[in-house]
Amino acid sequence: MMLLSKFSTLSLWGFLKLAFFLTFIGVTLFLLLMWWANSAAQEAGEGVLFNEVNEMPAEGRVALVFGCAKKINGNNNLYFKYRIEAAYELWKAGKVRGFIVSGDNSCDDYNEPEDMKQSLISKGVPADKIVCDYAGLRTMDSVVRLEKIFGVSKVILVSQKFHNERAIYIAQKRGIDAIGYNAQDVKGKESQNREYLARVRMWADENILKTTPKYLGEKEELGF
Repeated sequence: MMLLSKFSTLSLWGFLKLAFFLTFIGVTLFLLLMWWANSAAQEAGEGVLFNEVNEMPAEGRVALVFGCAKKINGNNNLYFKYRIEAAYELWKAGKVRGFIVSGDNSCDDYNEPEDMKQSLISKGVPADKIVCDYAGLRTMDSVVRLEKIFGVSKVILVSQKFHNERAIYIAQKRGIDAIGYNAQDVKGKESQNREYLARVRMWADENILKTTPKYLGEKEELGF
């Protein structure tokens, strides 16, 4: 009995060491992937992201504005506010010929594209220069639908810099000629921290899974 107990203890100890070793290897590989994906997104954005509207090339491109909630817990969402302001800056400076506002409209009482459209109209952008993409459930969906549904192959992406870098990476992988205009960032690290995980998914989607949007459908004419 004593020998059996000793053998069981050694076996348990060996199992724990193996489990620790495998966990260590798994965590290390994931951190390396996170670093690699983050570096890839940053590299994709080099030289094609702009912070000042007067630096933007005047090529008459379509701008894709990425959606988010207009309000959070009843308060104005600054990410939304600053993206709308950046989009309007492009319009006022004559840098774009129109907008695709792409976001989530997966339930009746939540409509990111319509919120963006109405906000742009209130600033003076003509309604006929704004097209809503109601199936931009993810950044990848918005970017891919840009070309597949709306036939746009040259675009200005509008969002905060950390988001634009990821979107630019996806666009480049999908053969879309994209530059980006960076909206004002928001203080706080919560969204940026989530971005690290989003970039891992980005890398896996584009290089391993070859993910496609949840919804595609019929092509649509922009009219501008």
